[in-house]
Amino acid sequence: MNTINNSQHDHQEPRIGVYICRCGGNISDVVDVDRVAEVSRHIPGVVVAKVHTFCCSDPGQNTISQDIQAEKLDRVVVASCSPFLHELTFRGAVQRGGLNPYLYEHANIREQGSWAHKHDPAGATAKSIRMIAAAVGKLQYSTPLDQIRLPNHRKALVIGGGIAGMKVAADLAGRGIPVLLVESSGRLGGRLNQWNRVFPTDTPAGQLVTKLLAQLDANPLVEILLNCKVTAVKGFVGSFQVTIEGPLGPSGAMTSTQTTIGAIVMATGFRPYVPDDGEFLYRKDPGVITMPEFIDLMRGQQTGAGELVYKGRTIRSIAFLHCVGSRQIDGVHTPRADGKINTYCSRVCCTTTLQQALAAKERFPSLQVYDLHQDIRTYGRGHEDYYVRAGKAGVVFFRYHGDEIPRVELANGKHPGEPSLHITFKDYLTWGEELTLDVDMLVLAVGLMAGDIPDLINMFKLPVGEDRFIQEIHPKLRPVEISVNGVLLAGTVQGPMNIEETLNAAGAAAVKASAMFLKDVVELNPYVAQVDADLCQGSGSCVTQCEYDGAIAMVETQVNGKSVRQARVNPGLCVGCGACVAVCPTRAINLNGWRLDQYDAMVDGLTADIPAVAAATS
Repeated sequence: MNTINNSQHDHQEPRIGVYICRCGGNISDVVDVDRVAEVSRHIPGVVVAKVHTFCCSDPGQNTISQDIQAEKLDRVVVASCSPFLHELTFRGAVQRGGLNPYLYEHANIREQGSWAHKHDPAGATAKSIRMIAAAVGKLQYSTPLDQIRLPNHRKALVIGGGIAGMKVAADLAGRGIPVLLVESSGRLGGRLNQWNRVFPTDTPAGQLVTKLLAQLDANPLVEILLNCKVTAVKGFVGSFQVTIEGPLGPSGAMTSTQTTIGAIVMATGFRPYVPDDGEFLYRKDPGVITMPEFIDLMRGQQTGAGELVYKGRTIRSIAFLHCVGSRQIDGVHTPRADGKINTYCSRVCCTTTLQQALAAKERFPSLQVYDLHQDIRTYGRGHEDYYVRAGKAGVVFFRYHGDEIPRVELANGKHPGEPSLHITFKDYLTWGEELTLDVDMLVLAVGLMAGDIPDLINMFKLPVGEDRFIQEIHPKLRPVEISVNGVLLAGTVQGPMNIEETLNAAGAAAVKASAMFLKDVVELNPYVAQVDADLCQGSGSCVTQCEYDGAIAMVETQVNGKSVRQARVNPGLCVGCGACVAVCPTRAINLNGWRLDQYDAMVDGLTADIPAVAAATS
């Protein structure tokens, strides 16, 4: 068993403060936090160990800041929840106390302690002590670090000219930031160009597009490129070199242009689910259509027409089927080409279906309208009104279970020469009774799927979730940021949203992008690879192993008057993954803040003989 012995280290005895969070009971209901504090005081180098109900609260942060000055602390450990939630919070508290923010270490005793071992309080307590000891060990080898500062080009690129992209561009330009808006089609507005009215206000969709277009046209800081696409990107946050191709000239000839961008916003939107051929008889019978096709049909109906007519067929009855392409179940639904099913709820389909069912009933009062759903999820403010109004207008509701999909077959219609669709299902509003409906039209309320953007995903190395949408860092704390520095998300590129949510998300992305341009330089965490020129022998193993183009390269340099090849790190592109450290034969590469000697010290802390720890965990 190793023993922590600071005398063997050639530096002054540290003064470390340890702060243990109860997390409102999330930790303290399992971990004996008072015992953890008591034992932590015996770890060499620790001079303060305190427990607080919420370390992340203002009083908790103030305790840390004040102790740094009063106790002359030179390092801090916070034992609480995941660092993904509050690392920046505690780094700020440490800095306000006058300490370098990178002389702080986080011990995750909630996710890795109390939550992981809720049925073993003694074990969770012992593990928490060991994790704190490891953090203390690492801190003994920590040195002050400075943020990386890189040039910041004050110009934003927005990819996608739908409602989200237009909103982002308008907001950024309104804040005085030049914007390049790139849209692959020939017009702005995206899906809104295909819709009549948007819920819950029933505002004409075109009005939203027209309003944003006016803002963009009125601002000279906005440059719009239609029928264009981003084909290449290099560089890093603050200094992306972007290549854009498209028919930029009046002749339509393909032209390539390059520009330097400081921040990029992905606003490429979604695509509607497209049923397989034969799914609910889609593409096998003209009476089966999707919701986008029905919306287009309704928009094309002549005002004052007494009957709904589609492809020469008079539609007297119509059924809307929810959750087509959403909330799918393994073993029940057929996977897509990538082998996945869409287990998520698309969120907007229920209100859209009710809105369209109500519109159809109001436009054609004699039309018989049925609604087949698993659940009615009209979650937004004012959305439930559509359900109430539809019921009062005569829409008839049925409820099926997701693992008992309604069966659709062709049958002879009530009118000579007119076939009908025969729908069989179990209705759980009547306690599972099997029912049949004969209708002239079936509208499939298709869900939302991630946009088809494989080139952009590969180009930017975008993180993709299980649902295929681009995945944000944290849905609450960092909702429009991703793991790629300088690239933000806006709207349905990250998941199903309604119009209101899309505009809010776009506004948030614009605010975040604006904050990036407050300074002339971009400030990044210093956790990047660093090469020791005295040890580097130019093997090139690091370059071969690195997955990030340009993050590390071999360059010719002079050492003792001789020209040699050595590795050089680009701090703007390095993500601190450590792959280069693992393959360097001379151990010439380390990660700032995560050096190999710090790892050694963490292992020593995990296995050390700590006075009183045995008594605490026996």
